[in-house]
Amino acid sequence: MFGVGLTELAVIAFIAVLVFGPDKLPELARQAGQLLRQVRRFATSARDELRSELGPEFADLELRDLDPRTIVRKHIAEAMAEDDLDDEPRARRAGQRPLGVGERPPYDVDAT
Repeated sequence: MFGVGLTELAVIAFIAVLVFGPDKLPELARQAGQLLRQVRRFATSARDELRSELGPEFADLELRDLDPRTIVRKHIAEAMAEDDLDDEPRARRAGQRPLGVGERPPYDVDAT
């Protein structure tokens, strides 16, 4: 949970008791719980509204799918899967042949 261990939580709770006092702490915890529920409800309604606006083809859309890192990983994985399915080397598909042993690659004087 956010990289906070049990000892850090205990220190935070102890400081909260010192700052707010034991009588106000339950009320603050209740308010924090209500705020968390409202934020969760807002995020759920935003996701559902986005799904309904985009249409049925995006019915399985999750908000984490909109993360740019996730999108890049997905496209890279798809490209790698396409390359794995490709049995024939690219040179043969283009009508070229691989170089033989000791054969020098072609050199175009006009291109340099």
